[in-house]
Parts: sequence; C-alpha cells; structure tokens
Amino acid sequence: MVVENRVGGAGNIGSEFVARSAPDGLTYVVASVGTHATNQFLYKSLPFHVANDFTPVSLVLISAAVVVVKPSLPVRDVAELIAYARANPGKLNMGTSGVGGTQHFAGALFEEKAGVTFTHIPYRGGAPAMADLVAGRLDLVFSPLAETMSFIQSGQVRALGVTRMQRMPALPDIPPIADAVPGYEFNSWIGIFGPARLPVPIVRSMSEVITAGVRSPEVSRRMTDLGYLPMGGGPEEMAEVQRRDLATMEQLVRVTGASAD
Repeated sequence: MVVENRVGGAGNIGSEFVARSAPDGLTYVVASVGTHATNQFLYKSLPFHVANDFTPVSLVLISAAVVVVKPSLPVRDVAELIAYARANPGKLNMGTSGVGGTQHFAGALFEEKAGVTFTHIPYRGGAPAMADLVAGRLDLVFSPLAETMSFIQSGQVRALGVTRMQRMPALPDIPPIADAVPGYEFNSWIGIFGPARLPVPIVRSMSEVITAGVRSPEVSRRMTDLGYLPMGGGPEEMAEVQRRDLATMEQLVRVTGASAD
C-alpha cells in the first residue's frame, strides 16, 4: 500500500483524483463526513458528485464530539447550559474550527434543537479554538473527543455532554446531549471509497480486509483509547451512513448559510 497525500481544497483535490481513477481496485480515498457529505453543499461547482462518482467500500470509525465549557462558566450540565443561554441570548461565545466545519454544524444543530443562540467565533482549525477556551477567551466548543480528552482529564475544560445517542467508552461519566435535547445527534466518520463502478468482488474483498483490521484487538483498542468508535462493516453500511448525512448536511448548510465559495 502506498499513501499519497493530495492535500488542498478541503479534501476535494484528493477526492477528485480518486473519482477520476480507473475502477480497478488499486486506488481508494480515505473519506470523511466533510469530504463526502458536507462539501457537496458547501461548494457550488464541485467537479464530481460525492455519492454518484464513488463506490462505498467500508466504514472505518465514528468520531463523536463533546461540548466543553470553560471551568468558570456557571453551568454543570447541558440543561444548565441551555437555561443560561436562554437567559443570555447571544452572550456565550462558541468557538469552532471554521465556517462549514463539523464543529460549526454540531453547534448549529444544538442551537436549532435546544432553542438557543450562541455567538459563533470561527477559527482556522480546532486547536486555536481550544487554546482560547482553555485561556478563558471562549465560553464553549463542540470539540472532537480525540482532540479534547487531555484537556478534560486535566480539568482545563469541563465536559457537559457527548454528541452521540449513547455514552462514549472513553468518557463513561458524560451523558449524551440527547438526554437534555431529545433527538440531538451529531457524529463524524472516516470511511473508504473507491471510484464509481468498482466491481462487486473487489468491493467485498476490500471491505472484509478493512473490517478485520479495524476490529482486530490492537487497532480497536487504540481507536477506543483515542476517543473513536471502531466500526468496519460492508459497503451497504457505509452507503447508508453517507445517505443519512447528505440529508443532514444539506439542511445545516441551508440553515447556517455556510459556503466555501
């Protein structure tokens, strides 16, 4: 296996390369909810379609986020955060990794379902947003668990709820946001896609190998320790996750007015 990093365009450059590759089973893209769901609606003139020009192969992992606040904020759980935000509309500053990113949309979905309003402060990446939260210059961030675990453990930020419907193994004491906001769920994912018209026998073979690797004890344990949920699974599971999130991201792009153009 050769890893070729084709960076740029929020993943669109690498994705286009795979979309234009021969369906011979030799070229795949490591895709995300950003590259293979959100970008379809953020960019008005993509040179490919994120569903029609690819073949789903396997889901690799799911990455949930956790809403974290600065320790001085007088809230201890999601219900108290909602009450504080309703009493102080627009007062709470929400940092994100940028407009149209998963952190932005996780927060926007929370605002919509909880009936609250934050002031969105977009950064160029999640790291500077987290740095300002730790420094007390921000009030809250919807951060990927893998990126914020050390800050939670050190007490530099306070975790209130996870964006999954179930508790995360890495944070068993933190409840789902959905306990206070019924129906709230926001997950990111990593999956493997090939070019369109990839032959079924190749897809099945690759899917089985990827699933076996992801679910092996060593890899599964490492992913769990980092705050991810190891998945694996066949092309049908990957296709269903993508279909669901295409609908979700189309709605969130429309609600937020986010655009990459």
